[in-house]
Amino acid sequence: MIAPALEKLAAEYAGRVRIAKLNVYENPRTQAQFQVQGIPTLVLVKNGRVVDRIVGAQPEGQLRNQIERLLRT
Repeated sequence: MIAPALEKLAAEYAGRVRIAKLNVYENPRTQAQFQVQGIPTLVLVKNGRVVDRIVGAQPEGQLRNQIERLLRT
């Protein structure tokens, strides 16, 4: 499961990154807006723009690398 890794990263990057979960079945408009077709999908947003997307479960290290890369840009 990806949830424990995301919770750990949310605590680690508190104040620098916001990680939020959304139930796409309860929020179909948001699902359509972000074109979510698979679960899990992580939509990475920076300054109000979608800058990347991760589809499928990824190891914690891979997620951390993505976050670090976005923080540097």
